Amino acid sequence: MVPEDKIEQWKATKVIGIIGLGDMGLLYANKFTDAGWKVICCDREEYYDELKEKYASSKFELVKNGHLVSRKSDYIIYSVEASNISKIVAMYGPSSKVGTIVGGQTSCKLPEIEAFEQYLPKDCDIITVHSLHGPKVNTEGQPLVIINYRSQYPESFEFVNSVMSCLKSKQVYLTYEEHDKITADTQAVTHAAFLSMGSAWAKIKIYPWTLGVNKWYGGLENVKVNISLRIYSNKWHVYAGLAITNPSAHQQILQYATSATELFSLMIDNKEQELTDRLLRAKQFVFGKHTGLLLLDDTILEKYSLSKNSVGDSTNSKPVPNSHLSLLAIVDSWFQLGIDPYDHMICSTPLFRIFLGVSEYLFLKPGLLEQTIDAALHDKSFIKDDLEFVISAREWSSVVSFANFDIYKKQFQSVQKFFEPMLPEANLIGNEMIKTILSHSKERSAVKKINTESF
Repeated sequence: MVPEDKIEQWKATKVIGIIGLGDMGLLYANKFTDAGWKVICCDREEYYDELKEKYASSKFELVKNGHLVSRKSDYIIYSVEASNISKIVAMYGPSSKVGTIVGGQTSCKLPEIEAFEQYLPKDCDIITVHSLHGPKVNTEGQPLVIINYRSQYPESFEFVNSVMSCLKSKQVYLTYEEHDKITADTQAVTHAAFLSMGSAWAKIKIYPWTLGVNKWYGGLENVKVNISLRIYSNKWHVYAGLAITNPSAHQQILQYATSATELFSLMIDNKEQELTDRLLRAKQFVFGKHTGLLLLDDTILEKYSLSKNSVGDSTNSKPVPNSHLSLLAIVDSWFQLGIDPYDHMICSTPLFRIFLGVSEYLFLKPGLLEQTIDAALHDKSFIKDDLEFVISAREWSSVVSFANFDIYKKQFQSVQKFFEPMLPEANLIGNEMIKTILSHSKERSAVKKINTESF
């Protein structure tokens, strides 16, 4: 524990530099300055005049470029797109002053570390971070990974910990290899699921919540719709970085597409026994050790729907039985890959915890899995939707396998444009839903493999 007088001394003498004033860079800049740290920031030079006016009343100092940040800062955080990390570090890294600590915020650390190794002066320490949540989520209690890759003095690590403590996050210490494996395990498949849902709806040109209350009404549908739209309301590079730069993510996204395809094939071929056996094996592997309450319940899941004008309106409608292929495929993926999702709860994102909660609900609520299998085999109400979903999952897998950021961006933004009119409303409802679900899941986390510290 660093003495308070030492921290105050650092605040009086040290400068935190942030290169990149996107959503997360701005979040860090505001949090650090509010805590009393001196912060200097920059973004692209051509935006300087515009940003200078925009942030005229901010507490942090805005300068023209990363050279000016690097020359003055004692700890530099690169908050840039994963696709640009090498280029930006090559540009500004050599300007880092002697003894500076350098880190980044990207969701995949391998290319970040490689860029630091190649372009930073050897007298720089490398201590990098990753906040496992989006910029609109309260940082308090959320996982924050800190990676002490290279430091000459123990004080460097103590200093970074002291800076990050103002976020009030749950600090987790990993190697960069551990970080990349865990983030792939907890994010790659869930992102693929929600991206595929949105793509499928966009291709058949429907807002699913407008097709009549019954078909897209119900707790599980609310989560699918709200989280999918939440992802498409963000910037494409947030998801592209993890998917494309992390080798483990490639394998997992491919498996998700494979699971969706194979399960759908069993459904349309009416192979009831084979489908049932496969899903029961997946259930045993993922949820076999589960005890206690489910993370989510009906009252929470059914509260938030875009098919209503206000949050929490009552309705007498009942949801139509659904194949829930997107949820079945993710649990099957975990089974096929040998991933126990509960192992990484301490480093899980809010979206992952919600998706685990709804998957848990589908597989463990008495009778629901059996109802879902029956609907998948005998009720063809969703077969067109499921076909488009499978096609979309395979397309996203192909896009990631090409490792091309431009293709990823084009596909993401085409879907985003389709949903654009609904995104403001979806964000309002989705934010409230996420806040409620996360608070509720803390209270109900009686699963033996999870304790409340994990959240």
